[in-house]
Amino acid sequence: MNARFASAAAVFLDRDGTLIVDKSYLSKPEEVEFIPGTMEGLKKLVSAGFRLVMVTNQSGVGRGYFTLADVEKVHARMAVELKSMGVLLEAVYVAPEAPDQPSCGRKPSPQFLFDARDGLGLDLDRCYVVGDKWLDLETGWNAGTRRSLLVRTGHGRQVEAENRGNMRGAVVVDDMGAAAEWILRDAKNGVKNEVKTGSSETIGSCAPKA
Repeated sequence: MNARFASAAAVFLDRDGTLIVDKSYLSKPEEVEFIPGTMEGLKKLVSAGFRLVMVTNQSGVGRGYFTLADVEKVHARMAVELKSMGVLLEAVYVAPEAPDQPSCGRKPSPQFLFDARDGLGLDLDRCYVVGDKWLDLETGWNAGTRRSLLVRTGHGRQVEAENRGNMRGAVVVDDMGAAAEWILRDAKNGVKNEVKTGSSETIGSCAPKA
């Protein structure tokens, strides 16, 4: 990747089901479990010059299941483990509201991506979004990022099955490691690809793993 591309390029990352195992309203730091291959994939992205930003909906706060302080403790635990691999999240954006509560940042709103663009000097046309839910893909589309990627971890396989033939240009890969490899290959071009409406790319098998 050329230096100009890297200076403004970032990968926006979902949390549960994408980076760490989705344990349904996770609130305890000791329960943090990174999905296999995730750290290695993130390290490759950082080594290539990508900046990493995590964007997560944490409706458990709005629902009263846990507090924002609990969320921050979970993120502190993640940061320690990531640091051990030489990986830094440059920014973390949290939407604590429940789905029925007003929120400017809750995905699929692109607001946090716009905030990161302005705060970190990013070019969204050179950025990617990776997540395991349809709303993650929508967030990337709404913000005008280079490409949205769906991982088959977490809820990803179900999302792929429910939207087969209508992925709207999303790339589907097995996990964060595969997402990193795809992004690195795509970024070598340094020029935005034209994506036709309804065109998508699927990497690997969609069959459930044993």
